[in-house]
Amino acid sequence: MKYLTIAIPSYNSQDYMSHAIKSCLVNQDDIEVIIVDDGSKDDTLKIGQQFEKDYPDCVRCIHQENGGHGEAVNAGIRNATGMYFKVLDSDDWLDESSLNRVLDTIKTHYTNHEDVDLYIANYVYEKPSENKQNVIDYVGVLPENKLFRWYQIGHFRPDQNLLMHSLIYKTSVLRDSQLDLPKHTFYVDNLFAFIPLPYVKTMYYLNVDLYRYFIGREDQSVNESIMISRIDQQIRVNKLMIDHMDVKAIKSRKLRNYMIKYVSVISMVSTALCIVSKKEENISKKNELWQYMKSTNPLLYKEVSKTPIGFCLQWSSPLGHAIIREGYKISQKLVSFN
Repeated sequence: MKYLTIAIPSYNSQDYMSHAIKSCLVNQDDIEVIIVDDGSKDDTLKIGQQFEKDYPDCVRCIHQENGGHGEAVNAGIRNATGMYFKVLDSDDWLDESSLNRVLDTIKTHYTNHEDVDLYIANYVYEKPSENKQNVIDYVGVLPENKLFRWYQIGHFRPDQNLLMHSLIYKTSVLRDSQLDLPKHTFYVDNLFAFIPLPYVKTMYYLNVDLYRYFIGREDQSVNESIMISRIDQQIRVNKLMIDHMDVKAIKSRKLRNYMIKYVSVISMVSTALCIVSKKEENISKKNELWQYMKSTNPLLYKEVSKTPIGFCLQWSSPLGHAIIREGYKISQKLVSFN
């Protein structure tokens, strides 16, 4: 039995994917690595197939027509045999000692018949161009080294959202949530970290720096200029979050508040990018996004508008736009997210 499936969506990743794959091979008896070649035009498939040949009991390589990052994650979920599931982007890597710690914890809980729906670990923004690291942890927010439920969580800072990088879902939870990420769309990691949460009942936080998130490639999807050029996809994901957020159905007050805040943060990113672009067409898209939330999910709109972020983001004056731009720049410096 495999305790953990690690899916590695890969598109034209020949130059860096080997590092990601090798970082997962710490315990081949317990880990399944699924490399999903998403219709690459370079040697990605060839490299994946060689790893499959070299590690037949641990690695599988799947080839599919290009469907984008989300469809590659979907393929990983469909084919996973591990009890738990994690996504590792092909230009990132996992810390081996932290991964061993995660595996030992999963096995201990399994042996003791303790059911955990979601494991959470730290992630690290790695920015080699500036010789800079920024660790995102959940100390003081999540109970450490114990099973807990939503009512036991604390208050998340804006930089402490539960992102894809920090999450290890029970595979059955992902399937129960019927998560189906859209094809040919960037930024779907926000949906991965959002839609399944109401299906999570029990959690466990390990204060280890597991996921290493590389920042700095010019063609990276989180590069600001690229995000602006793909603003329609950012807004599409934002709207899908709005569509999936049923405020009344979420019984846990703390989970409900967290998810409302998460929608607020993603709406902040969408709004700030539209304003930073200084293009009238994008300003119109920003306004349309807020009107969409107001008309399709009025209860969510009401709750988001109560948050400091939601209140500020709807400022439409030149001064309001200037404040939003400055807030965005400060966030960039503090978190180094692009």
